Amino acid sequence: MFNVEKTTKDCIKWIQDWFYENGNGSACNAVVGISGGLDSAVVAALCIEALGKNRVLGVVMPNGFQESIESAADIILHLDINFYSLDIKTAVDGIIHQLKTWTDVSKQSTINLPPRVRMATLYAFSQSANGRVANTCNLSEDWIGYSTRYGDSVGDFSPLSNLTKTEVREMAKYLQLPDWIINKAPSDDLCGKTDEENFGFTYEVLDRYIRTGEIEDKEIKKKIDRMHEKNLFKLKLMDSFPYESQ
Repeated sequence: MFNVEKTTKDCIKWIQDWFYENGNGSACNAVVGISGGLDSAVVAALCIEALGKNRVLGVVMPNGFQESIESAADIILHLDINFYSLDIKTAVDGIIHQLKTWTDVSKQSTINLPPRVRMATLYAFSQSANGRVANTCNLSEDWIGYSTRYGDSVGDFSPLSNLTKTEVREMAKYLQLPDWIINKAPSDDLCGKTDEENFGFTYEVLDRYIRTGEIEDKEIKKKIDRMHEKNLFKLKLMDSFPYESQ
């Protein structure tokens, strides 16, 4: 059974210990990309509890106009942290324009490019602000590969990668985040659909299967297993030639 109080307190302590070991003690900041969704809000709230709000820097990175940016602004206002807005549209459009001079640009390329530009932007900001980049993915997303490799799938530290979406939502309640963010339908804000519309199943079904192995619909089980197996490479270190000296 999920103990939200213990898990939240343990996670806060883990962040404190991680920054002590990897963030120059009290001198380093947590840099969190604020998307307007639940996961980044919870990560920011955890970092505030661990480090204090003055050491948590929120970065908003719209690709031109995005409805979710209003949600991101509301989260930042609720958390009362320093924030920075960096519009990535010029960079994304410039890369797409250059690609089109050489090749046909696939739809998947246009979907995955903004998250990768955002991560490059977060690291550039972090290096200039004495920071460490927070990964905001959760176990449910990672399980079925619902992240962009070298985009939102990376970071310097990851508070939520071993917690399901359902468990993250419970932590949000414990951290007293607003109901609207807790109950907001998760979306990647890239393809115009909610996560669950993209999946063809709910987080509730997925999370129960991850934690207990129980699932009623055999076809959904096959789909989840197929997605998991297909995307395991995203969780691995880069393959390398296994040279051994003679």
